[in-house]
Parts: sequence; structure tokens; C-alpha cells
Amino acid sequence: MTPDFSQLIASLTDSGFEFVMVGGYAAVTHGSSQVTRDLDICAVLTNENVELLRRVLAKWNPRHRLTPQRLSFLSFPKLGELVENLYLETDVGVVDILSSVLGVGDFSRLKRTAEKFEVDGRTCWVISLNDLIAAKEAMGRTKDNLTAIELRVIATKRGIG
Repeated sequence: MTPDFSQLIASLTDSGFEFVMVGGYAAVTHGSSQVTRDLDICAVLTNENVELLRRVLAKWNPRHRLTPQRLSFLSFPKLGELVENLYLETDVGVVDILSSVLGVGDFSRLKRTAEKFEVDGRTCWVISLNDLIAAKEAMGRTKDNLTAIELRVIATKRGIG
């Protein structure tokens, strides 16, 4: 399946769900040549927001991708259970919803420095270039380190950092 992040972004944005795009798709938005297979976002996962996510994603059969049984997100976690992160697979692509980003902080911290971008016809908050570099370096994986190097070049060309 080829992911269709534009449908995910459009539905999330149109619903009023507040998020900051992070990860590989954010890197691409900033100009990286990286290929990404998921959409990573940071958000506050209150009970209300989890229910809103369920309504938004319901049409795409959302399921927890890290559980052996691929439990349906529509019925798990149960109403009222606290959630820190959600790692979901849908019929239009993988979306990970994180409460915080390693090396940077939680949603409110990310939102303070996030930048607005036009993404697939919608205005979205995207992690700042400097925060994204810090996050990629904090991950420590080879692919993230390579992306951080590329993002540093982009930052230098833009006169950032």
C-alpha cells in the first residue's frame, strides 16, 4: 500500500485536531530528500482528543500496529484510559501520535517554536528546523543522523542556527 498522507493531514486538520507534524514527513516539508513511510505528529492525548482521533480515523480501519492482535483503535484503549503515544496503522497509511519528542519536549514546547507550512492544501504546524535537527540527533539511529546532517545544510542555506 502506498501511503496517502494528504488524506490523513486533511482530515486531521479539518477536524480541528491540534497537532505539530514531526519526524520524516516534517523533514520532507523542510526540504529533506528523505523517504518516509509514516506520518509522525505530536499532540496532547486527552480523552477528548483520543475520541476525536477515533472519529477522524474511523473510516480507515485504524488499528494498533505494535500489538500482535492489531487491536482496533476504535475500541482500545477503553474510554478514560490514559494514553501517552499511539502507533496506528490505517488503510491510508501509518500515523504515530506522540505526546513528546525525544530531545525536544512535549506538545506545548514544540508548538511554541513550530512553523506554519502549507502541506497538501492545508495549513499545518510543523516542528521548527532546529528542533527537528535536535530530535533527529537525539534518536541516534544512522538514518536519523544522516537526516540531521542534511537538515543542517538546509538550515545553513536558510541562515538558521
